[in-house]
Amino acid sequence: MNDTPPTEAALPAQAAPAAVDGSDERRDYRPGYEIVAERILEYIAEARLVAGDRLPTEISLAQRLNTSRAVVREAVKILSALGRVRAHKGRGLFVADDEGMLITSRWGGFFRPVDIDHVLMLFEFRRVQEMAASTLAATRATPAELRTIEVATQQCRHGFVHGQVEEFNRADEDFHLAVAAASHNTFLVSAVRDARRLQRQSSAIGIHDTLGENTASAVQEHETIYRAIRDGQPDQAAEATAVHLDRTLEDYRREIQRRLFG
Repeated sequence: MNDTPPTEAALPAQAAPAAVDGSDERRDYRPGYEIVAERILEYIAEARLVAGDRLPTEISLAQRLNTSRAVVREAVKILSALGRVRAHKGRGLFVADDEGMLITSRWGGFFRPVDIDHVLMLFEFRRVQEMAASTLAATRATPAELRTIEVATQQCRHGFVHGQVEEFNRADEDFHLAVAAASHNTFLVSAVRDARRLQRQSSAIGIHDTLGENTASAVQEHETIYRAIRDGQPDQAAEATAVHLDRTLEDYRREIQRRLFG
């Protein structure tokens, strides 16, 4: 592993200020930090960096790309969610290992986390998967699996009530994966996990970094899904899942539009 930033390879051509702040790209949903993220990936390729190699600092990247450190930081968040870079506190930025890039090779090559059309398609995909998963879970879940779903539901509520964003997000992840696991279908489990990894790319730009009134709806929706699965009601479980994902999609849609158009 090389801990010294390469000095010979140059970053791609400097980003023009208009492109960096996204003012000329809004019609195509291309904010500045997404453009900078692509230029960092170009640099990794052109410098022939491999897993474990150190990248220049955020300040250095900002200077070389003629943009602000804040824009670079947002770009790094996206690249981290994509599994392309790893940020180690006190050590710097590093090219990620191959395992972290697995999801990118399957879906992430074309998914744009700030493109509302892509987010819509992802939620359509999730809706199909998770309705099927909850339907099967309602007829197949074991007592231990029901308990796992129940605990995740309770932790979601606890995180919301006490204003703990990380606890809520972690429990939300546990809830959806636990429902998928209770379907006893390995392909559904893999598909749900991959789709949620893609969704975290959108979350990485700050869409789910706060708890609001819509979080209360999510807590209640989780509990409704859990009860339907617990009571062996597949149709109700599927319907409750559809309601939850449709409402969550609207939250994403509104937030992305607010960020792009004010």
